[in-house]
Amino acid sequence: MIIMRGIILGVATATLTACGAGQPDVDAGDRNASGRGGAGAVQPTGSAAPGTIPESAERRAEQRTLLFVGTSLTAGYGVGADVAYPAVLQQMIDSTGLPFHVVNAGISGETSAGGLRRIDWSLQQRADVLVLELGANDALRGLDPGEMRRNLDGILSRARAAYPDIALVIVGMEAPPNLGEDYGRRFRAVFEELAEKHNAALVPFLLEGVAAEPSLNIEDGIHPNAEGHRILARTVWRWLEPVLRERAAHASG
Repeated sequence: MIIMRGIILGVATATLTACGAGQPDVDAGDRNASGRGGAGAVQPTGSAAPGTIPESAERRAEQRTLLFVGTSLTAGYGVGADVAYPAVLQQMIDSTGLPFHVVNAGISGETSAGGLRRIDWSLQQRADVLVLELGANDALRGLDPGEMRRNLDGILSRARAAYPDIALVIVGMEAPPNLGEDYGRRFRAVFEELAEKHNAALVPFLLEGVAAEPSLNIEDGIHPNAEGHRILARTVWRWLEPVLRERAAHASG
């Protein structure tokens, strides 16, 4: 399974490089360094559809915040935040009656270093659950997994320091095989080690079943289309739902 994932990501990375889409995606995070504009804006998702009755102020007050910090995969590059997997998860959350409101702080091109620089700003709004999806752009740049680990560790530690009761979910990725077996092993281990250290739920591979599937990605071959994002949402939901149910039960008790 690990070898197959590497092959899939290698195809996707080659497609990205060939079409020239990789550089804008990598650099976009630096252009949005303030985290306040463009794809970097912290924005709620899952708002009421046109023609529906908005939620009452009381209902909103009862809800807890589910904060997503991530890359273009979270931001919804090519499809928009209202179609990206965090928005799909909001619909799934609403259908279960769980009291959580999704905030999408994904930034196209974000690296673990950029995420660390911006996490304090993102945490100005209270977060009850943090879903951390960073690392894909570190791998595309061939950055040292040890440095990525320090950055992600810093993000998780700051989140816990700001909100001691916060629940943490780490979203894993796989490195392109052209970086070598050792790099891939070290990269993968970062997510596993941090999940254990911070008592976080771990989604092993965000793009499971979607990477390098032409029918599930936009023209660049690496960013999911609407159907792809629905699959991503279902993948994340397997590990996120138990976290949300436990947190909701803890709060009500």
